Amino acid sequence: MDVVNASEPVRSVESELRAAPPHALEATARRLLTERFAAREMTLLLADYGLSVLQAVHHLPHTDDPVPADDGPAGRAFVTQTPVVELTGDPASTTLVHLPITVRGDRLGVLSVRLPAGAADTAAVLRLAEFATALGHEVVTAGRDTDLYLQARRTRRLTLAAEMQWQLLPGRGCARQEYVIGAHLEPAYAIGGDNFDWSTSADHLTVTVTDGMGQGIGASLLTNLTVGALRNARRAGIGLAGQACLADQALYAQYGGKAYASTLLLDFDLDTGTVRAVDAGSPQLYRQRGAAVERIELEAQFPLGMFEETVYEEQTFQVEPGDRLIAVGSGVHGTVSADGDLFGRRALRQTLSATSSMPPHEAARAVVKAVIEHFGSTDLTTDAAVVCLDWTGREASTGGDDPHGV
Repeated sequence: MDVVNASEPVRSVESELRAAPPHALEATARRLLTERFAAREMTLLLADYGLSVLQAVHHLPHTDDPVPADDGPAGRAFVTQTPVVELTGDPASTTLVHLPITVRGDRLGVLSVRLPAGAADTAAVLRLAEFATALGHEVVTAGRDTDLYLQARRTRRLTLAAEMQWQLLPGRGCARQEYVIGAHLEPAYAIGGDNFDWSTSADHLTVTVTDGMGQGIGASLLTNLTVGALRNARRAGIGLAGQACLADQALYAQYGGKAYASTLLLDFDLDTGTVRAVDAGSPQLYRQRGAAVERIELEAQFPLGMFEETVYEEQTFQVEPGDRLIAVGSGVHGTVSADGDLFGRRALRQTLSATSSMPPHEAARAVVKAVIEHFGSTDLTTDAAVVCLDWTGREASTGGDDPHGV
């Protein structure tokens, strides 16, 4: 089939993808790529929960060997978020193109497409990139109705607590012209109480980082209640301090002060860069401005649910275009090495400085990797959560479409 059909509008492709049954999305995408791009082969690869490998989507028990998420052509496409054209063993016959699949800044995986020789020109690659983004949106939607794509994300079985937590999380990234967020959690297959959450509106961005007390199912249930209470208050239009107060009351009513959740709440004014903050516990916040890394010292208030009817107060600080904010849970800054050295004392600042040139997704991942190296084992005894936010602000926005897969 003539490759010239690659110029057909993606809108018709989106309509056909939307019409596909959730479990048949991959087959529909393969047919469309064959019809419109003369594709010889297609593989849909999704990143696993630990962001260590990319796995092909297949109906179980049929599986392919995973490929590294940070190495090789597919891994480079995932990390750099740009298409990678791979020269195959016989470049005269086919070309393999790897395209990042990203939805509103949340990196999902990679679409690998084998094209006839000479078909991977610039125009075709750009159209394929649009196709990959359209497919990503449908994968997210289809995931509500089938387990196929969630199963493809795991290299082994999740603990029940981790299953609950991943269903609660909003994703691992979010991007608008004013900011880019990247986040990471470990141990990915056994997390219990750590959580991050965000919500954006026309003029505000709310970000929370929560560390539920304890481990396993108990911590997961506690965090689920915390995040649910915060969302309920936020969606009722209640301010940041009020959100903390209502979540505090919900936790105390359930646990009577025997279990609580340490939470950092942030609300960004997208117009001015003013940030309202409530520090209810142990998560710490750092700001990287130029070459300087400093901890933003906030007034420490009681964790949510520790005491009955605690009154929380907001503080404010300012972010400027070019600033990077990094929020870390206690499992990061409180990790101790075999010789008793606290990660948050020196190693955290060193890691933040070393990762300043990385995009937020990779920076968050690198911080957690450094925690594991500091601890001396991949079997972390506590959850490690990192949220990295690069602030651009509206004054520096140039308008146009979001470059991060929106």
